[in-house]
Amino acid sequence: MQEQPPSATWRVMQLELPVGEPESRLRELAARAVGVDAGELRGLRIARKALDARRRGGTRRLAWVYHVDVVLDARRKSPRLVEALRSGRVKETPRLGVLEVRERPEVWRTAGLPPVVIVGSGPAGLFAALTLARNGVRCVIVERGPKVEQRNRHVVRFHRTREVDPERNLLFGEGGAGTYSDGKIYTRVDDPLEVPLLEVLVECGAPPAITYDSLAHIGTDKLHRILPRLRERMLALGVEFRFDTRFEGLVADAGRVRAVRTSQGELACAALVLALGHSARDTWLALAAQGVAFEAKPFQLGLRIEHPQELVDRGRYGARLPELGAASYGLVCKAGDGLPAAFSFCMCPGGRIVASVNEPGLLCTNGMSNSKHSSAWASAALVTTFGAREFGPGAFDGVAFQRALEQRFFTAGGSDYTAPAQGARDFLEGRETAHPRHSTYTFGTRPGRLDELLPPLGRVAIARALEHFERNLRHFSSNEGQFVGLESRSSGPLRMPRDDATRRARGFENLYPVGEGAGYAGGIMSAALDGANSAQALITHPSLAT
Repeated sequence: MQEQPPSATWRVMQLELPVGEPESRLRELAARAVGVDAGELRGLRIARKALDARRRGGTRRLAWVYHVDVVLDARRKSPRLVEALRSGRVKETPRLGVLEVRERPEVWRTAGLPPVVIVGSGPAGLFAALTLARNGVRCVIVERGPKVEQRNRHVVRFHRTREVDPERNLLFGEGGAGTYSDGKIYTRVDDPLEVPLLEVLVECGAPPAITYDSLAHIGTDKLHRILPRLRERMLALGVEFRFDTRFEGLVADAGRVRAVRTSQGELACAALVLALGHSARDTWLALAAQGVAFEAKPFQLGLRIEHPQELVDRGRYGARLPELGAASYGLVCKAGDGLPAAFSFCMCPGGRIVASVNEPGLLCTNGMSNSKHSSAWASAALVTTFGAREFGPGAFDGVAFQRALEQRFFTAGGSDYTAPAQGARDFLEGRETAHPRHSTYTFGTRPGRLDELLPPLGRVAIARALEHFERNLRHFSSNEGQFVGLESRSSGPLRMPRDDATRRARGFENLYPVGEGAGYAGGIMSAALDGANSAQALITHPSLAT
């Protein structure tokens, strides 16, 4: 049999298909872009897909924009391909990463080592453990909350009784806070491990389109089915899970962690990965008391705004188009006039608002939606950035700032998780909304002056952004838009300093802070990537000397 000539893979950028045209046309368009016949393409894969809904010349022409990877004979470089490479319309396809580390130090094959302990089973912790296990490293996940099947019962109880369980809630438990969110898994980074991690989720039941959809979204309902399948795969690789087990402190000497103390006893470890999440305030304090370094960092905070989904559909598509599903938006008001930027975050089309809390007496909202986006309402956080000038230079000053605001909003809502609400136009004009309209928020709303509850910087920056966003979406800043409560945990207020190369915490030989709770991520996928990359660093740069 004659050997096939070597191949080359090229990424063809910005191929457009009007909405409604079949994707089968991509083969023809891609072949034309590289100057070959369609039959010469050995393979084609969609690398990215995004909807272009911009107005052009006063009219809106909806089109899908694709990046596709095509496989050609490596010797075949047509004049058009050469020109497209020169102009940047075509480029060499980036190499995908792999979870397996090619050169693993022999020490990891040594029998008798204690396991690597991972604290937290959110995306950072899960993908750190999966990466370690795929490389033959024994590991144990310690999670203060329950497995996902049991989390639901505790969440239902909270919604029925309004009594918060500090260990079992919408923030703590298998999957972390993302289990009860919109399930967004797109990022603004270009990381070689992104597609391999997404492929793991696809193998566990996520839709295949998440590997290329620019607004990839799984949905809360599907996440609850995917997580048990991911757990089963990890158990088969030897990962041990200890749910309902609270991390309580380190057993360490001379900058080396020997074991961890938990509510179920002491556990020896070869290394410790801290994947705590953005709300583990009690754990942060316990670690700081044992010499783990923390520093303040700027973070985003604001309000959640809710609109009828139909208003967003009209603004984005010009009409309600069922074939495109519920429209979403991503809005940015750049810094200016002495104010920081403000932007939309965690936009949930066809979703609802929930109370995302783990401590009594505090109020923080978040958005979530199921895979079908079936609600008639759309919401997003509108946030701006606060820094040391607003909350102080101390490592935990940002946490105190968050907490004080969450207490203020809890009290303004009546101290029972009812949320204060205010129409967007009333927010701009400084008046109470006497009769807040319907909201999907779990515990209901009551009139409140959110413009006065926010710190001055937040009020002015969000008001400026509202006026700006009106140019993109008509009626966005009218009372059709309604602010509900506070959204204070879109990112963490502190960081655990670590070495850039080894990922080890300052002052420790075998302590690895990862994800949102360590200040190195801001969402499901960025946390998962940080966990996986940190696990590879742990394997590559081991420090296991006794």
